[in-house]
Amino acid sequence: MLQHSGHLYGIGIGPGDPELLTLKALRLLQAAPVVAYPVAEHGKSLARSIVAQYLRADQIEIPMFFPFKLEESAQPYYDKAAENLAEHLNAARDVAVLCEGDPFFYGSFMYLYTRLCEQFPTEVVPGISSVMASASTLGVPLTYRNDAFVVLPAILPAELLAARLKVADAAVIIKLGKHFTKVHGVLNQLGLTERALYIERATMPNQRIVPFREVEPETVPYFSLIMIPSQWQPPGVMSN
Repeated sequence: MLQHSGHLYGIGIGPGDPELLTLKALRLLQAAPVVAYPVAEHGKSLARSIVAQYLRADQIEIPMFFPFKLEESAQPYYDKAAENLAEHLNAARDVAVLCEGDPFFYGSFMYLYTRLCEQFPTEVVPGISSVMASASTLGVPLTYRNDAFVVLPAILPAELLAARLKVADAAVIIKLGKHFTKVHGVLNQLGLTERALYIERATMPNQRIVPFREVEPETVPYFSLIMIPSQWQPPGVMSN
């Protein structure tokens, strides 16, 4: 690790609402001379849009493109991005990398962290995940007492989704997109559709909460999830 290198910060910026940044995330973001963030194929960045109002005009910005298609490996892109960030770190410039949600919870920053953390002083600032934000937005407690809670990516095979859901008291299925129809079939098979709650783009300006039965599969975006909340009832409380 270089003694006079810049510091690398993986900053969790939350699910979309700019006011959900932590005070620490905001302080480090505004202090860093270099800000890096992922961009989509069209060049736009959701991460940057969340914190745009907090950026300084004199900060160096580094867009990083990472493909999310199964037929294309993202690893060479992470290699290139790590090289670009290392140039600034070697020049003793601190780098803040934006990561939607939490950097260590399905966050893209993890892949940069593993490439750079042994070379440069690195700090990860946790952020509010879409899972927690969605529970608050829906007004539904996720878990009680000794509940077993599981988070499942929708890309998993149907049989694996079913097996994990069978042993969970509460669950969230994330990254729905084109996998919604498969997930719907699994929930119907397990008799969980009545408990299922659907939300997309939680806390963002275009957030939508749709009754599960009314969700149109062809409109489901990547940033959406299904929540299966706990059925626990406090003593003396009768369910409807």
